[in-house]
Amino acid sequence: MSVSAEVPLAPDPQGPPEPSASDGSDGGKPRQRPARPLVVTGGIAALAAAASGLAVLVTLTAIGWITAPHVGIGTGLGGVLRTAAMLWLVAHHVGFTVRGAGRIGLLPLGLVLLPGALLAMAGRWVVRAGAVTRLRHVGYAAIALAFPYALLAGALAVASGTSVAAPSLLQAVIAAFLLALVAGGLGAARGLAPWSQLASLMPARPRSIVMGMLGSAALLAAAGAVLAGASLAVHLPEVKAASDALAPGVGGAALLLLAQLAYIPNAIIWAVAYTLGPGFAFGTGTVVAPTGSALGVVPVFPMLAALPTGIGPAGARPGGPGWVPIVVLALPYLAGIFAGVVTVRITPTPVIEAAALWGFAAGTAAGLLAGLAAAFAGGPLGNGRLASVGPSGFQVGLVAILELGITAALSAAAANWLILRRAQSRLREAAPVGPQPPPDPLLPPGQRDETDDAGGHRIYVNPWGADE
Repeated sequence: MSVSAEVPLAPDPQGPPEPSASDGSDGGKPRQRPARPLVVTGGIAALAAAASGLAVLVTLTAIGWITAPHVGIGTGLGGVLRTAAMLWLVAHHVGFTVRGAGRIGLLPLGLVLLPGALLAMAGRWVVRAGAVTRLRHVGYAAIALAFPYALLAGALAVASGTSVAAPSLLQAVIAAFLLALVAGGLGAARGLAPWSQLASLMPARPRSIVMGMLGSAALLAAAGAVLAGASLAVHLPEVKAASDALAPGVGGAALLLLAQLAYIPNAIIWAVAYTLGPGFAFGTGTVVAPTGSALGVVPVFPMLAALPTGIGPAGARPGGPGWVPIVVLALPYLAGIFAGVVTVRITPTPVIEAAALWGFAAGTAAGLLAGLAAAFAGGPLGNGRLASVGPSGFQVGLVAILELGITAALSAAAANWLILRRAQSRLREAAPVGPQPPPDPLLPPGQRDETDDAGGHRIYVNPWGADE
């Protein structure tokens, strides 16, 4: 199937009626004409997505300003709007600088879901309103959405800056453009075809590597979620004590709960870094790892109560049973095995060495994804002791590539050998029983006499296509 294959679209109720005659450009089929240029359509979609996200955040900020004025949102409606704009930029992972404190870069990844979902819906609307019918034109629709969206983000970064806090203009433009390009492009592609059809457009070998990477990443994320939830459950009294110490009130408690929910992806990624071995830091000179932890005083935030509470020298053993670190450190290897098996199960290969190579590629891709997620999950909290918070993207990515890549290569080779052996066994069972004619001594080894091939109509079975 070609990526330029057309996918029928539902007619746009706001657009002009479809022409009754063909324009001759799509194989004799009538083609829907857009009511406006694609650039204008992308600008309208970008404005709608940005306005919708701002409306949600302005509502939440206004509720916090009314019910909990002591949280420092600002004075008057202008302060509410500037705070909402700042939160909108934070949702795009844009850091900001606070006067006298330094740069704030530890941002909640959960907020990215809000603009991401809105941009996906906007991209889907662009391909329908813009009469985009070919998958190869999805990139144009994504760029038409991302460019004006980045301009809007830059304008908000300039407008929301104050003498106290100022967001990064360059980071706002780049982050908004990339998020709109990726989320809008996925939404536009999904508007043309279902995910199953989109996946079938990818060649078999790259698709197997991508699926192996996603399977390994999903297993790591599930392990990180279980580990983070178990830590919160164990430290539930400390979590409750931190919440009581803040005394946020009813409205403040609701906002505090939303903030903690927004930081759940960060907590999961930190837990994944913990299982991989490098762990994470919460301040300069600190480390939290399965083999030992050294942690200083942390801010009063309920989720942080799940961290080790002891303050001691580096190398202090974590609490709990001794088998827990062993189980935790074994989880990445299970994810690597899963990546290798999935990769060769989708597309086996007759060469064992090639199977190991494809498994290593899937594990390496999963390791790179883990390192990238770790880099985004942390960040500074000022210029002081908390200038280094979260996992190191370089360390997590390097260790993940080694653990996942090597394990995936070995498991892919073993799984591919088993698949080939099973296929050969089925072929032997299906072979005709009885005496076979002796080989012709006049023919070289590996060749056979094809004079009796029934005029070229003999069918040969591919032994490696039995499992497809």
